Amino acid sequence: MDNVIVISMLILGGIAILAAIILYVIAKKFKVEEDPRIDEVAEVLPGANCGGCGFAGCRNFAEACVKDFNGQYCTAGGASVMEQVAKILGGEVSAPDPKVAVVRCGGTTACRPKTSKYEGASTCAIVAATYGGETGCAFGCLGLGDCENVCSFGAIKVNPETGIAEVDEEKCTACGACVKACPKMIIELRKKSAKFRKVYVNCRNKDKGPVAKKACTNACIGCGKCVKACNFEAITLENNLAYIDSEKCKMCRKCVEACPTGALVEENFPPRKPKEPAAEPAKQLNQADNSAKVNIPEQPQPQKVEVNIQKDNTQQNQQQ
Repeated sequence: MDNVIVISMLILGGIAILAAIILYVIAKKFKVEEDPRIDEVAEVLPGANCGGCGFAGCRNFAEACVKDFNGQYCTAGGASVMEQVAKILGGEVSAPDPKVAVVRCGGTTACRPKTSKYEGASTCAIVAATYGGETGCAFGCLGLGDCENVCSFGAIKVNPETGIAEVDEEKCTACGACVKACPKMIIELRKKSAKFRKVYVNCRNKDKGPVAKKACTNACIGCGKCVKACNFEAITLENNLAYIDSEKCKMCRKCVEACPTGALVEENFPPRKPKEPAAEPAKQLNQADNSAKVNIPEQPQPQKVEVNIQKDNTQQNQQQ
């Protein structure tokens, strides 16, 4: 009995040793040499794995940088991180135009009243898939915080008073995680300008004007007045909804003044200058009097007519 146990252990031990040798030989033969710079680049990256660079994670981004550094940029790390990566790889940083996340919904609780009450899973994805929302607008922010949950930098939070997600522009890295998480597609990455100034259409409602206005007082009604007011062809109107191209917009803000519902928003601008007062009433009256004097025709004088008649009578008597 003891011999059987010993023999079994020796056989199993021999199989294990043989398997280990085979695996070692295979590992050596098919070993893939990895560039050590990949680990160096991965160490300086923020490690957020946000996907803003277009890759699944920071490790994949490091591998892509080692293969071809041109055109690569880490939005989460910014210029400081990319300068370190450039030193490791010996390249030059080509920074794209900075962007920032913008929540395009002005349907606060004050201007978008609730029409029903939802009870269920507290996620925007499930509500959007099974239920239109608690208000009459099927395009607005649901306010359940899917965008807040996926943000690794704490740059977006839902305001409990307005029920709308708000972006902290100082913390936002434009990684795009919130854009992908929003089922209503109301979050957009827009061009970041000086002092965080921006002009945009704060609405995504594509219903016709009366329907959109009934659901939300701040809705875009597709009137087209902003399109006519823009001199730079930066505004387009499609499916009853206006859109401002941040690349073409010169921020003259004429469209904001033309909008009758307040759907177009200007942020972080200085106060507007007061408009010039209307013309004084006295000047207007003088102008009216002058125009009246010019237009009054001259009346014929009756004395001249009588003299002419007398002359005609005297000539007739002399002929007789």
